[in-house]
Amino acid sequence: MKHLSKLPNIETTIFTVMSGLANKHKAINLSQGFPNFKSDQKLIDLVSKAMNSGYNQYALMPGNMELRKAVSEKFNLLYGSSYHPESEITITAGATQAIYTIITAFIRPEDEVIIIKPAYDCYEPAILINGGKPVSIQLEAPNYKVNWVELKQKISSKTKMIIINTPHNPSGTILSKADMLQLQEITKSTNIIVLSDEVYEHIVFDGEKHQSACLFPDLKARSFITASFGKTFHNTGWKTGCCCAPKALMEEFRKIHQFNVFSVNHPVQIALADYMQDANTYLNLSSFFQEKRDLFLSLIKDSKFKFKPSQGTYFQVLDYSGISQEYDVDFAKQLTIENGLASIPLSVFNEHNLDNKVLRFCLAKTDDTLKNAANVLNSL
Repeated sequence: MKHLSKLPNIETTIFTVMSGLANKHKAINLSQGFPNFKSDQKLIDLVSKAMNSGYNQYALMPGNMELRKAVSEKFNLLYGSSYHPESEITITAGATQAIYTIITAFIRPEDEVIIIKPAYDCYEPAILINGGKPVSIQLEAPNYKVNWVELKQKISSKTKMIIINTPHNPSGTILSKADMLQLQEITKSTNIIVLSDEVYEHIVFDGEKHQSACLFPDLKARSFITASFGKTFHNTGWKTGCCCAPKALMEEFRKIHQFNVFSVNHPVQIALADYMQDANTYLNLSSFFQEKRDLFLSLIKDSKFKFKPSQGTYFQVLDYSGISQEYDVDFAKQLTIENGLASIPLSVFNEHNLDNKVLRFCLAKTDDTLKNAANVLNSL
């Protein structure tokens, strides 16, 4: 049999490659973005309780109503901007599924989608598989600030969507209120949809506030917001997230969602709805992860790595140009195999694999793990 690949240039993701190397060489794994500490035992117990209470069959297609209400209440508490749980919130199998479903619902052949690079690697394949054309804006290291003049110049009559990500993976930067106002002005009176990937919304440092798309009325009217319970509550393997959007957009989303997923893990939804009644479960995350960022950076302050403290997410980017001029993928592999520390090279997320000699390290680890990783970095 012969087949023509729909994604001929897509290879195994760098996350799989680096985690595989970490496992093979028993390296400290600061590559893939998952915690190596337990989720709250209370939440785990609530999942068991839901299973034992019989919530083991299909949930409603848009998600458990109590969980959708909890999400709506969270948006109202944090942003003073709510979504109707009946018609504007859908529970998804993680944020990646939500992103894929949004793109599939709206992107047709030859539609253009503006993505800001370095970009998380699920965006572009979803655009391509639906016949769309990715149009890239490359951010410059080390500040990774959006050039809004350049972005506006990239908009054409074929532009259907703009994808933003704040706090930003992999750079750890955030979009400011001024940035969001620029985006709102650029898209005003257009038919452009904004896909706002906000999975790290609860992890913003140094007293800054997360600038959600829902805070800006015209942006909210044209935006999807994707979020991740797995990122928020330290259980990425549960693959549970949510998507919020105005009713007219959500109706189109659900047309696709019902056929590529239909519904999401029911007992986990029941548990999350109960767990989120205490807002402190997500309100304390910024301080929790800032302590880890500050610990990690204090431990490597005398190393040969250069850095700007991450503004959000649980990632920290380090510049290794004072140590080596090797291509970042090669340097990351060498660091894993020879020194026992796995990271993610940023070039794989950049336009034309632009290599700025930087690696991304995940901070969602125990303090002992971060200390051991710092010892490796200090030895280089």
